[in-house]
Amino acid sequence: MQNKLIGLIVLVLIAASGYLGISAVNQPSTLTLYSGRGESMVRPMIERFESKTDINIDVRYGDTAQLAVLLQKEDGQTSADLFWGQDAGAMASLAKADRLATLPESLYADLPPTFRSRTGDWVAVTGRARTFVYAPDRVSEHDMPESVFELTEPQYRGRVGWAPTNGSFQSFVTAMRHRHGDERTLEWLRAMDDNDARIFPNNSSQVEGVADGAIDFGLVNNYYLPHYKANNEAYPAEQAFFEAGDIGNLVNVAGTGIIKGTDNRENAIRFIRFLLSPEAQEYFTQQVHEYPVRGGVDRNPELKPLDELLKAAPKIDLNELEDLEATLDLLREANLI
Repeated sequence: MQNKLIGLIVLVLIAASGYLGISAVNQPSTLTLYSGRGESMVRPMIERFESKTDINIDVRYGDTAQLAVLLQKEDGQTSADLFWGQDAGAMASLAKADRLATLPESLYADLPPTFRSRTGDWVAVTGRARTFVYAPDRVSEHDMPESVFELTEPQYRGRVGWAPTNGSFQSFVTAMRHRHGDERTLEWLRAMDDNDARIFPNNSSQVEGVADGAIDFGLVNNYYLPHYKANNEAYPAEQAFFEAGDIGNLVNVAGTGIIKGTDNRENAIRFIRFLLSPEAQEYFTQQVHEYPVRGGVDRNPELKPLDELLKAAPKIDLNELEDLEATLDLLREANLI
């Protein structure tokens, strides 16, 4: 009789748990991720993590800057456990707003300083570089610019594409402001506009613009052209860095961090650890054409070696790219957005 009574109580509790919305025993945990990274780029690794663990990931995709602003507005009321942004500026802005939790040092201790937050509250998942794409059949050796500032010269009139509304371009402008000051940056923006730089909505449309003859040069991230080359080795475009240290070679990162106050911290750490694993790093460099943040990963032959990339990059503290709003103000002053 006692055993039957105990069994009845257990059944009642299980039923009540379902009624009250309490997760049943062995039901997978769920992480809520706000992702500024495109679904086509990151979904395969999210699904791979889900298949390797008992954790489901509910993803809200959107623009990196907009999601970062949303997380600050939602404050402690957010449902997000994690944020995955496409540039360091967004990560740094969340850290400054005290919206990110401190990460365990074991996640980032062996990463180069370029690929981690100095405050320990976000970590890079992949790296990528600003570069210029060009048309090899229309660009002579004499035409190859040594600096992004040269693109305002008469020989480049009407030949250069850019994307002022694009997030990665705006992070680049923020870096230019920190390296060269607001006055010189505004001067460059206006000079580019006066030199008839052609406006495109994004990076990929610039690559296509070079290929179809609309422009001879485009200011893009390094991983777009390899996608086209993977489908067509004879694709009529190439890319190159400016001279070493030029701000046009900015190395930025896609980073991730845990939202402060989450009740799902341990699972969030598991997910970040997976993103930094050899399996995920191999995927991001071979399939997405971004740079791994760890050593020991086979190099994508379409990418410059990591040491060559870091040698070409300007010395910029990515934590300083947090003040996007001032960059947007400058772009508005130049009548570009």
